Amino acid sequence: MKHLKQVILVFILLATVSLKAQIVVESGNAESLLEAIDKANHQNVDSASQRLFVFIPNGVYDLGERTLTQIWGHNIALIGESMEGTIIRNAPSVENESISKTATLLNRGWNTYLQDLTLQNALDYYHSGAAGRAVCWQDKGNYTIFKRVRMLSYQDTYYSHSEECSHYFEDSELHGTIDFLCGAGDVYFNRCLIVTEKRNLDGSGENVIAAPRTSTSKWGYVFNHCTIRNDMSTFAFARGWHTNPRCVWLNTTLETPEKLMNTRFDPNGIRSVDNAFFEYNTMDVNGRNITPNSNVVTFKVNDQQCEAETIMDKKQAKKFVLKNVFPKWQPDKKTRALEKQSTRMKKQYLKTAL
Repeated sequence: MKHLKQVILVFILLATVSLKAQIVVESGNAESLLEAIDKANHQNVDSASQRLFVFIPNGVYDLGERTLTQIWGHNIALIGESMEGTIIRNAPSVENESISKTATLLNRGWNTYLQDLTLQNALDYYHSGAAGRAVCWQDKGNYTIFKRVRMLSYQDTYYSHSEECSHYFEDSELHGTIDFLCGAGDVYFNRCLIVTEKRNLDGSGENVIAAPRTSTSKWGYVFNHCTIRNDMSTFAFARGWHTNPRCVWLNTTLETPEKLMNTRFDPNGIRSVDNAFFEYNTMDVNGRNITPNSNVVTFKVNDQQCEAETIMDKKQAKKFVLKNVFPKWQPDKKTRALEKQSTRMKKQYLKTAL
């Protein structure tokens, strides 16, 4: 009876909404979610397809050990009912542990939009041995936007795969332990909550938040007005994966500044003379500027000792504003428009469901 009622609600919603295209998932039904994604992919094969909204009501969508569920259509929007209530999760076997094999969702589409949902990779991290690479979102597409999206994992939580990609996070929440925001391209994190989990169950060990591998793009990973919430283990802002790593932290709030490593960035992971690891205007929870006047990190490249200053001034920091990083794309404006459309869809769904 409940299932029949949900089906009826879906048909009523589709008949009454003014949005051009949408698909509604049955609450908490993982198969319904997979069918909706498959339908969206086949409906939006063309890169010029109109925006297609997939509405995902509150519920836990448990994919089990399934990995790499693909979004390969273009202009697809996955809209959850709420960030805390709409949860898409998988739990790969420890034997399958890998940055390339474990992703909850794998995106290959362009202009994908996610809002108000949680992605969780529940691989058994603390019993996975030396590594526990468990990706929530692997992105081989371009121009992906995340609005109020929470990602729960430990190592390699978010992976931007494409060398020249442009992606944008806004008001999102990202959890992990080591290199949990990693990959290539230019990725802008705006007003996000970054949560470092325990590196080991007893709280020992050191975390590293970001590990960019910038190659052909200009900016790398840029964090602006983000807050870092630390659990127990000490942490570093970033280290390099390889190539020409770039990572900048602007106007960051540290809830536990005493847990930040003295070097601030991991000197064992800078790995390249051509690097850009910087911070500007780091604050405590009271808004007090706690940025040192200077922070010179000493590191080695091919047995050669090198030094890098990681503190930038206001003039340098201004270069990393959003309009400079993405002068033509303007993802913040696109986000506002898409959020308005999503809000209308939610209101109509909830009104119909009463």
